[in-house]
Amino acid sequence: MSDAYLYAATRTPFGRFGGALAGVRPDDLAAAALTGLLDQVPDLDRAAIGDAVWGNANGAGEDNRNVGRMAVLLAGLPVSVPATTVNRLCGSGLDAAIIASRTLESGDADIVVAGGVESMTRAPWVLPKPDRAFPARDVTAVSSTLGWRLVNPAMPEEWTVLLGECNELLQEKYAISRERQDAFAARSHRLAARAWDEGFYDDLTVPVAGLTRDESVRPDTTPERLAALRPSFRPDGTITAGNASPLSDGACALLLGTAAAADRIGPDPVARIAGRGVHAVDPRMFGHAPVVAAERALRRAGIGWGDVGAVELNEAFAVQALSCVDAWGVDPEIVNTRGGALALGHPLGASGGRLLGTLAKVLRERRERWGVAAVCIGVGQALAVVLENVGDEVGTA
Repeated sequence: MSDAYLYAATRTPFGRFGGALAGVRPDDLAAAALTGLLDQVPDLDRAAIGDAVWGNANGAGEDNRNVGRMAVLLAGLPVSVPATTVNRLCGSGLDAAIIASRTLESGDADIVVAGGVESMTRAPWVLPKPDRAFPARDVTAVSSTLGWRLVNPAMPEEWTVLLGECNELLQEKYAISRERQDAFAARSHRLAARAWDEGFYDDLTVPVAGLTRDESVRPDTTPERLAALRPSFRPDGTITAGNASPLSDGACALLLGTAAAADRIGPDPVARIAGRGVHAVDPRMFGHAPVVAAERALRRAGIGWGDVGAVELNEAFAVQALSCVDAWGVDPEIVNTRGGALALGHPLGASGGRLLGTLAKVLRERRERWGVAAVCIGVGQALAVVLENVGDEVGTA
């Protein structure tokens, strides 16, 4: 079997809900990310791309009908380039990269593009079809932006509580204080703002609709300001709008290939997909699921936490991220060193690709060999990927 390598990564800046990207369709966002990615490899024959795998969590509006294929066509790729769209909710973008890596390892293709997209602003209201024609009753439109909708009545009620309530339960189980959550959120904003100011994200993003930076980053955020926010889910709760990730719009794109494809792609690969892990738990404890997923990925890579030099963990909620970092026992200073979703935003289908692209660059920047990307997923799942830095600079710090 061939190894799978990451050659290039890009994303759009992430926009706020109702913000700068509100007027951009999700299929256009996906096409913009894909175009920006392929601009990095001008010598690659687009017809050599064997498949495209795209993550998308909603798929109820303009992103319906296989948004991955729409992105390929809108980006001007040859009509011979196939595409599929996958949905593992918040893990969709990382799942797309995992599926792409398996495609390469199995020999089904030598070059694959992967990515993800979400416009949480443009996610539509949906109506269930009536059980009979012309019902003489009101019908409620349900927002498809986030969370449960049109729930199966056979599903146990305790499994379908709000994501925020799930994380209040997580907070109770692991005794993670409001103060720790707010401090972690403030750190995310501080590090994200610094990363942008230092130019870290310049070659990882492609401007869209005039947006050149992630729109939700607040450089002046402090734990004291966050402490003044009211709880969002319980009157006496700990989770607020400040220590939970914002609703966001955005897209990401990744170029993956085998080692043998390097001469056709152009630049050398930057990282190897060394291990993958998936795990599932009680839906209420979804935020803690990355703990086991990452450990499985590490075992498959043949390494342990002591070998890991960088971690990119999606920050759906501060309490969720802290519970994972505590369980892993890693140095918190190697986690999300360039900010996380609490500041950057969390457009569901796009976050996994952001994690991988950022992790690969952080590994090069820090001259570390091994890194972990992980994401929790609503309804009780998680995914993780281990990257190996394959640059010449590894270990020369």
